[in-house]
Parts: sequence; structure tokens; C-alpha cells
Amino acid sequence: MFAVTATQTDPDDPLKGLTLGEHPEPAVPEGWTTVTVRAAALNHHDLWTLKGVGISQDRLPIVLGCDAAGVDEDGNEVIVHSVIGTPVNGDETLDPARSLLSEKYDGTFAEKVAVPRRNLVPKPAAISFEEAACLPTAWLTAYRMLFDKAGLEPGSTILVQGAGGGVATALIALGRAGGFRVWATSRSQEKRERALALGADRVFETGERLPERVDAVMETVGQATWKHSLSSLRPGGRIVTCGATSGMVAETQLAQVYFLQKSIIGSTMGTREQLARLAVFLEQTGVRPVIDRVLPLTEAAEGFSAMHRGEIFGKVVFTL
Repeated sequence: MFAVTATQTDPDDPLKGLTLGEHPEPAVPEGWTTVTVRAAALNHHDLWTLKGVGISQDRLPIVLGCDAAGVDEDGNEVIVHSVIGTPVNGDETLDPARSLLSEKYDGTFAEKVAVPRRNLVPKPAAISFEEAACLPTAWLTAYRMLFDKAGLEPGSTILVQGAGGGVATALIALGRAGGFRVWATSRSQEKRERALALGADRVFETGERLPERVDAVMETVGQATWKHSLSSLRPGGRIVTCGATSGMVAETQLAQVYFLQKSIIGSTMGTREQLARLAVFLEQTGVRPVIDRVLPLTEAAEGFSAMHRGEIFGKVVFTL
């Protein structure tokens, strides 16, 4: 079958290891099944893999891709929950020993992907395969951050750092639909304007002083915005962080945390049940993922290059 794989890693030139071509069909362990992929979405996770982060060399080559929507062996249209692990506490807690597709097991950038049967979520008919493919990583991460970890009621003000990425655009759209006042930052004027069109109430340049402190900050950028995030948060507020695309190590003024009783909450991905609720949320509200471009999987290198250059707004989706 045709697949997009990581055949080597290079932190300075990650695209060097991107390989397109034939790959063996997936093995199907007991309790697993296969999904014929109709659409799959690109994430920064795929670039990190090509850089050698979170992957050991003995697992190469491995099929890239965490997200997919397609058709299961019984002909049902499904969304693939990409977290591989044993459900904990009734599936509301993520397994500490979990992995994502494309870390230990082949991922979704292929004609077929093997997954545990419990990882399949029905795809609502109102959501296209391309839209559904955006949900399992970026949109599910945003959903958990906003409606689970942030601990806010509708009407609260949130700051989304780095408008343009998949998680950030999801946070803006979901926050607007959920009744939050959404502020967003970006270095790019074009991306700030697009964030307004997407539903942000106000936009600011990265690092710009805000007119008032916010109830929560949604952090995906890391080092470049961390100081601004901490200073922009009201006393008792929360920073919810799910990633660090600009750098993993950020200086923190601890007095701002303990004296003003601010909280720093880690969040990543979400449970299968949250993915199912997210799909229903989109079906009921009419909110849809922002898709930067749709490419055939045979042209995946173009999507990877655009993400590597930071020239996307929303999600890159590959179709088969």
C-alpha cells in the first residue's frame, strides 16, 4: 500500500527523512481492526518525529500520522482516536503509559491503519471526512483544554497564544461557540485578521500589553510567549499548556505563581469519550475545523514543507 513514512531523523533538516512509497499493509493484533483511510491530518507531532523527538531509531521506518477518518471493516464511517493505551478511571484519565499512533505503531498516512476496536468513534454524517480527520489531535486537545482543564464558565475571557496553528484555531472556534470571550495573539497581521474572522473578539501582536488580565491563557507556543502568558493572567487564573512549538524551556517568575495563586495546568490530547462528544458538539453547533489546504497523500511533502515554514493557518489535510 502507499504510505508516508519516517525513514531517518534529523533535528536540523527534518524533511530529509520524509519518504513516500510502498509500505507493507498493517498487521492486526487481536482486538484490533483496520480502517480504510479517506482523510488524514498533519500535526506538529509529525515534524517532531522527523526531528527525532519521541521516537527511537529502532522503530524506523514508521508510518507517520496521528489523525484519520475513514471506513471500518463493516462499512461504518468512523473517526480514529489516536491514543493507544488502556482506559483508566472509566476512560476519563489517559493511560500514563500511552502512545500515539506513529510512535510505537504505524500511523495514519497510509491507505489503511490498524487500531484497537475501542478507538473507533462514529463520524456524524454532517461532518466531512476532511473535517473529521482534523479532530483526533488538535481539536480534541483544544476541547479538553477549554472545557475540561480551564475550569471556566461561559462569559469568561481566554487568551489564545499563537493564532494560526491547528490547536489555536480550534481554541478560537470552540471558545466562541462555547460562549467565551476570546482574545488571540500572533506576530502576523494576516493571521490576526483571520483570527477575527474565525471568531476572536480581539487580537493583539505577540507580547503586546493587554487592556486587562484574562481568566485563562491557552498556551501552545511555549518559550516565546510564556512570560507574556504569565503576566497576562489574573490572580487565581490558569495557564493551560499543551505544547511548546517555540521551545520547551521557559523562565518562570515563581512569585507571580504563588503570591497571585496562579495555576499552571498541563493537558494533552483527550479521551475517546471526549472525542465522541467533540464530534457531537460540531454536529450541533455547526462549527467546523479551519482547513488551510487539502492535498492528495502523494503530495504530502508540500504540506510538511508549509508547516515547517510556519506558513499555514488551520489544518493541512491529506486525502486518499
